[in-house]
Amino acid sequence: MSRRATTFFMTALGGSILLFLVLNLLLGSVMIPASDVVEILLGGDGDNHIWRTIVLKSRLPQALTAIVAGAGLSVSGLLMQTVFRNPLAGPSVLGISSGASLGVAFVVLLSGSIGGVALSRLGMMGEVTVTLAAIVGSMLVMSLIAYVAQKVRGNVTLLIMGVMIGYIANAVIGVLKFFSAEEDIRAYVIWGLGSFARVSGGQTTVFIVIMLCLLPLSFLLVKTLNLLLLGDSYASNLGLDIRRARLTVISCAGVLVAVVTAYCGPIVFLGLAVPHLCRGIFRTSNHAVLLPASLLAGASLALVCSLIARLPGFEGALPVNSVTALVGAPVVMWVLFNKRKAAI
Repeated sequence: MSRRATTFFMTALGGSILLFLVLNLLLGSVMIPASDVVEILLGGDGDNHIWRTIVLKSRLPQALTAIVAGAGLSVSGLLMQTVFRNPLAGPSVLGISSGASLGVAFVVLLSGSIGGVALSRLGMMGEVTVTLAAIVGSMLVMSLIAYVAQKVRGNVTLLIMGVMIGYIANAVIGVLKFFSAEEDIRAYVIWGLGSFARVSGGQTTVFIVIMLCLLPLSFLLVKTLNLLLLGDSYASNLGLDIRRARLTVISCAGVLVAVVTAYCGPIVFLGLAVPHLCRGIFRTSNHAVLLPASLLAGASLALVCSLIARLPGFEGALPVNSVTALVGAPVVMWVLFNKRKAAI
């Protein structure tokens, strides 16, 4: 693809983020006039204090969370697919999301049984506890994966280890569910559905700052990722330390997944679908193009999913994972179909 076409599509992706951000602020179960939304964003009180609360404390934080979460998951998915050279590799492939889920399961499912008070009743304190538990669980699994990555050579072995860790975590979660109260199980299931609206207040700022610090670091791996595409032997001949490079890429992707899962729950399909979409649009394997493209496309697609999840007419909001699967699966099928058609 020519440089002019690449610039055009990048600009279009950036413009789509702005468009869908505006739509997320305007549309919802409560219709707010565009003029009032603009006045509220510019610091005015608006004609209705309820509208001000909806825009500033609900829609804006949710939209900003969707942008950075979608970008983080998409970049992570691209890193995973490159390092494993597997088109089906995604952010959850190493069991990091399962580790976060296990950490949340321990504090949510056992809180009522041990402490006598369900964590879901503790409000903001409960939300902070769940976030910390998810971070601890995902970081423990991340440490285990990093250790294994230093000991094994093949990507397939590491991939299988991650899948097995996921199975073990799900088995433990199943046992915890069996012995837990119904209210705790319901709270855990709701967390597992994923939500961009869960991050609010000061958590929104913390989450965005963390992601804005982590995402630029992935762009330092462009050269490494391009070398990994050439194969281990050729990359080694060019001076790349394969083990160190693999560990660095996996760690970067894992931390992105861990942070997003901790704050938003396990969001599926964005990390799998967006890299395929970008390869189909830009028709290149150069990560100097694919990384920023995945970041922008992931942010835009996450805003679309957030908008669909709370369209007017729905009471509350649909589970984000249901929307991401409905949007992401056809994208992957379309890209794969076009590749097969082009090969014929």
